[in-house]
Amino acid sequence: MQRIVRALGCCALVSSLAACVSSQQQWAEPHPAPNPHEAAVHRLEQVEGRIDNMGHHIDARVNQGHYPPPEGAALHRRLDTIRQESHDMAAQHGGGLTGDEQRVLNQELDTAAAAINR
Repeated sequence: MQRIVRALGCCALVSSLAACVSSQQQWAEPHPAPNPHEAAVHRLEQVEGRIDNMGHHIDARVNQGHYPPPEGAALHRRLDTIRQESHDMAAQHGGGLTGDEQRVLNQELDTAAAAINR
């Protein structure tokens, strides 16, 4: 008899706990959709940050004597060209980049990074 009472008590406890969990899921607010313009601007900022970091890396490698200053200047010009491309692309979209544009720029930066780290 005690087992039956305990089993019923456990069932009642589990069902009330399940009701609490499911009611919390119903009340949870969905995350708002990200603003497309903010996402586009964030993509541009990511590319800009990567260009800035690579420029600092070039300066450090020149200062450490890994390659001469003229070669460092050529690498900086390459980064400046990519930066200008990113600004041109962003001007077409109200100040941000599409995902495809960011991908293209990152591929160009990957190629530049290989030249910097050789």
